[in-house]
Amino acid sequence: MTTHDLSRGGGAPGGGFSSDGATGEGSSSGGSSGRRPAGGGFNGGLDVFPGGERRGSIRFVLVIALALIAAAAGLLFLGRPDAEPYVLGLLAVLGMIGVFSLLATATGILRFAGGAEANPMFRRVLDDAFDGIVVTDANGRVVYANPAYCQLVDATDLSDVRPVERVFIGDPDVSEAVYRLLKAAREGRRLQEEVRVAGVPGEPARWLQMRVRPLGRAGADARLTVWTVADVSRERERQENVFQELQHAIDYLDHAPAGFFSIDGGGAVGYINATLAEWLDYDLAEVGSGGLQLEDIVPANGAALLTASASHPGEVKTDVVDLDLKTRSGKSLPVRLYHKVAFGADGVPGASRTLVLNRARSEGTDPQRAAEVRFMRFFINTPMSIATVDRAGRIARTNGLLAKLFQDLAPGDGRPEGRSILDVVAERDRLALETAIAKAARGQGDIPPVEAALAGAGERWARFWATAVEEEGDQEAAIVYALETTEQRALQKQVDQAQKMDSVGKLAGGIAHDFNNVLSAIMMATDFLLNAHRPTDPSFQDIMQIKQNANRAAALVRQLLAFSRRQTLRPQVLDLSEALSDISMLLRRLIGEKVALDVRHGRDLWPVKADLSQFEQVIVNLAVNARDAMPDGGRLTLRTRNAGEDETRRAAHKGMPPGEYVLIEVSDTGSGIPPEIIDRIFEPFFSTKEVGKGTGLGLSTVYGIIKQTGGYVFVESEIGRGTTFRIYLPRHVPTLEETEAAAASLAPAQAATPEQARAADHTGQGTILLVEDEEGLRGLNARGLTSRGYTVCEAGNGQEALELIDAGQKVDLVVSDVVMPEMDGPTLLKELRKRDPDLKIIFVSGYAEEAFAKNLPEGGQFAFLAKPFTLKQLVAAVKETMGG
Repeated sequence: MTTHDLSRGGGAPGGGFSSDGATGEGSSSGGSSGRRPAGGGFNGGLDVFPGGERRGSIRFVLVIALALIAAAAGLLFLGRPDAEPYVLGLLAVLGMIGVFSLLATATGILRFAGGAEANPMFRRVLDDAFDGIVVTDANGRVVYANPAYCQLVDATDLSDVRPVERVFIGDPDVSEAVYRLLKAAREGRRLQEEVRVAGVPGEPARWLQMRVRPLGRAGADARLTVWTVADVSRERERQENVFQELQHAIDYLDHAPAGFFSIDGGGAVGYINATLAEWLDYDLAEVGSGGLQLEDIVPANGAALLTASASHPGEVKTDVVDLDLKTRSGKSLPVRLYHKVAFGADGVPGASRTLVLNRARSEGTDPQRAAEVRFMRFFINTPMSIATVDRAGRIARTNGLLAKLFQDLAPGDGRPEGRSILDVVAERDRLALETAIAKAARGQGDIPPVEAALAGAGERWARFWATAVEEEGDQEAAIVYALETTEQRALQKQVDQAQKMDSVGKLAGGIAHDFNNVLSAIMMATDFLLNAHRPTDPSFQDIMQIKQNANRAAALVRQLLAFSRRQTLRPQVLDLSEALSDISMLLRRLIGEKVALDVRHGRDLWPVKADLSQFEQVIVNLAVNARDAMPDGGRLTLRTRNAGEDETRRAAHKGMPPGEYVLIEVSDTGSGIPPEIIDRIFEPFFSTKEVGKGTGLGLSTVYGIIKQTGGYVFVESEIGRGTTFRIYLPRHVPTLEETEAAAASLAPAQAATPEQARAADHTGQGTILLVEDEEGLRGLNARGLTSRGYTVCEAGNGQEALELIDAGQKVDLVVSDVVMPEMDGPTLLKELRKRDPDLKIIFVSGYAEEAFAKNLPEGGQFAFLAKPFTLKQLVAAVKETMGG
């Protein structure tokens, strides 16, 4: 359209287009010529339903005509004399029907569809409607238009009434909307569009709301389409005015000299004004996109003061809170908050309305205000929980840390104010804290702190201090400070346990050392007796029994040394998958048929360096314990896998530094370990088994071996569900020397010589200096070496040995104990090296080689023989060291 004032002059010159392609004049005149609005003009609208109301009358006439023709045709087959009565009867019937139809029509009983008006009420509703309504047929021709539509299109006669698409054909923006409406009309759908129509110059634009729908769902009504055109310009203008006012209000709020923010029940910041965003160094555009949380702008303790607010359903509550906000760069901003929250009918808090006053601005100009701000910042941000209480312990004021403590331990309705501080203390310790508060309320000073368990699940502890308030009044009678000591107590418990284990380990090691000397003498004596008695002698079996019991005692001593981490280890690079596979058959025999063994190997396990026999001992001990925990059967599972640095850091096992480890898990489905004894299971001689069914050294041996290997062992257990031991062994990275040695070991071995194939000859010649503080053991060792052809000189300690050397005694080999009075073995070695750098020496000890090697000079060469040992082992070590 050339102009958009919906005037008569709109539309394309020479007509336009309709849905069937007919021109506007043809469409308006076809089937509606001669029809004029009732009452003149368009007060009654245009009623142009030419076909819809005549169809019924035409059909009725056609039916009657066909019936008459059929009757006439039937009478033709009869003769005139025979047909005359029937003709007269038919005429009589038609006459009667005509007379009764005239009477019924005159009285209004009968109406013919062709000449009947529509329901007057519905007609008045349409004619008096405020919105323009036009009805078109399937070809797009107008069949009805109410006065409002005629006024919108400025139509003066029937030919001026155009369908909607003809009115807006010249406006491309409006035509797109009309096209969508036409498409919906063809498809029988409802659709609504809102368009802006530009007016003539000097007049404002108009907003029109257009709707289209089918007149009915079936039959002839489905082919008719109802268009509704409403002028919504005033409504749009009101909306724009409201929007402008809202924009002005938001602008005023954004740039107010105070901050505003709103948080929902989940802690998300739903709104923050520009002033507060500037204070906190946030970009308002980024904040508006979401993602900002309460903890991003309020520290944790301060957030507890805001989220602790609770009230009755339907109540609106305002709290005044002084705290520090957190800027994006991490700086603190002292503020006062007026925090308003409305609670719903279900008691759930809604979004807050929070006013923020910047208290940092007046610090330099008002000393009193600055002092108040500094005090409040100290009160809120101190790492101790602080509260002022009355004589009964009810809280008057509190800081954020104590509010958070109440949230964790004693959740209730509202903030801690008005509640008793005794609620956070376990019932058994409340009396002590209550007594301390009463003393402070009486003005007493120097009140000892109270160590009390905290309420709630889990074991948590805190230390409380109560001090007097030097002000009159009962509302604030004392100040209570609280510092949680849970981690400190746990750390102290670990230190105490470590010290106890170390002390027990030293005791066990000392006992083991002394036992080794005794056992060495017994084993050496039994060797002499066995050499002097034949198997047919009556006492031979008794001597063998003594030797077997000595060996059993030696095994127990090795377990004590394992716990004290002073046993001798021979570490080698291991593939744990192969090691576990090798002992799988042994484990199946140990655990029995009732327990199923499930071994799951991880892929590409890293190598570890450990003593193979000791590692096997660890697995066997754990398997036996698991078997005993499953008397009715169950499943024992062994799993291995690599544990990288990230995993060990996330696991955060206490005492284990993050790194690369190989993890061995030993799990059972047994009865589990009670929580009250799980911290004692690694102690030596502690056992839950019946008397005579365990030594109490199994798990202590496991602990010692793993620790001495450089690994860590942890246990998790649940009563009735089973126990899992997790062993972490450090990953071994081979050195260059180890790599070369491994390559050399792959070279083909040379055939053994006849001399090497002969039985070992332990006899020899040479002078041996035997240094041993145990006189009985020294005598037996000397006797054994002498019997093999050696010359033996004896010394009771290192000092005596040096005196012999200084006196001119020539020796080829020194066999010395490590722990001796006056001068120990490592000191003796240093002195001997000064006199003869090439002198050979063998150390014998009940402790591990590593236990004293650190005290030796760097590069010191020596051999080592662990106690207890047999005569055969002693002479073999001497023979090998002397090179003969």
